[in-house]
Amino acid sequence: MRERLKMGWDMTVRHKYVLVLLFLYRLLWGFFLYRFVDSVVTPVLARYPDEHPNSDAAHLFLIEAQFRLLKTDLVDDVLWVLGGLLLLRMVLTPLINAGLFYSFRHSAEEEGTRVLSGVRRAWKPVTLLYWMENALLLLPAAWLLPMAKDRFFSEPSLTNWLLDLLPYAASWLLYGLAVHLVCQFMQFGAAAREGIVRSLGLAFRRAFPLLGITLVMLGIGLAVSAAAWAISLLWSGFLAVTLHQAFHFVRSLLKLWTSASQFHVWRDAKS
Repeated sequence: MRERLKMGWDMTVRHKYVLVLLFLYRLLWGFFLYRFVDSVVTPVLARYPDEHPNSDAAHLFLIEAQFRLLKTDLVDDVLWVLGGLLLLRMVLTPLINAGLFYSFRHSAEEEGTRVLSGVRRAWKPVTLLYWMENALLLLPAAWLLPMAKDRFFSEPSLTNWLLDLLPYAASWLLYGLAVHLVCQFMQFGAAAREGIVRSLGLAFRRAFPLLGITLVMLGIGLAVSAAAWAISLLWSGFLAVTLHQAFHFVRSLLKLWTSASQFHVWRDAKS
């Protein structure tokens, strides 16, 4: 495992320009999403009474906010914009994956990275697999969301409701991790033009090394996130903003390192 992590790191360093691209992609996505949500939420919260002239002030604010959300077209506009942003992300992300995984496959060649060639040659199957992965991830929601709604109205305590849903949420996370890893292997095969079905078999054959690499990188990511969160609590102002923006780069680095290490598991299983 240590050798694969080292090889994954070497491949990550070789794709440093892709790392910059991923950083800018995450940074711009987070910025525009934040600005959009802020433009919707801030005008509503601005009408919250700072000093209550009477006990009904906060209640009247909630009634007004509910009216704006349910009786106007505000929610429709928000949902349309969010849907458009989600569609844009689901178009751009598999293109980046296709170029990156194709470049991984040809990383041993002395021609530098081949991301743009990968986008042109492998975007169709990788995009199809990416959309299939997201559909499989959302499939349990068709049963879980109605069940959660029914239990919400039947449970007298919010704490009990959350505790009852905790096993289902944990199962959904584990299911999502398994689906992601299997589809990741299939995308490796699609980008390398070496067979999607064969890569599916390799995912099951190399399940334990693949899971081990993923959990190690996930642990590193959680540790970095916890450290950034703790620092942001101690310091505020410009330093906190700078740290938050720098964290996008760290997340992009860990994401690229994880994918490169997982690719080496796939390549070792194929050989």
